[in-house]
Amino acid sequence: MRFIWLVLLIISALEIGIFIWVGGMIGPWWVVLLIILTGILGITMAKKQGIDTLRRAQASIHYGQMPSEEIFDGICIIIGAAFLVTPGFVTDISGFILVLPVTRNLFKKQLKKILKKMIDNNTIFFRRS
Repeated sequence: MRFIWLVLLIISALEIGIFIWVGGMIGPWWVVLLIILTGILGITMAKKQGIDTLRRAQASIHYGQMPSEEIFDGICIIIGAAFLVTPGFVTDISGFILVLPVTRNLFKKQLKKILKKMIDNNTIFFRRS
């Protein structure tokens, strides 16, 4: 839990520093406009990707398959959308990485490894009913 607070503190400080640096280069109003535009673009992309993922999950269920890839896609899209709503350049870049299908796959592999490790360590219980 302490690790999460430390990461949040570092990211917040980094975002403020980047805001000041970029604001000095292009002006503060351009920074505000850029933050708003990346937020709107990111949320629009996250919504489209979320709907596409939901449709793929429904198709998988329709054919009697478990939509496991779609579940991981959905987790990445939700986290990415949360980052895109948060103002800042670092969080926007992270959000776009999680929302775009090409770059999302890198994060999905890591998420699967973490989840498998947690199941192996009995941190998460997995049982079929």
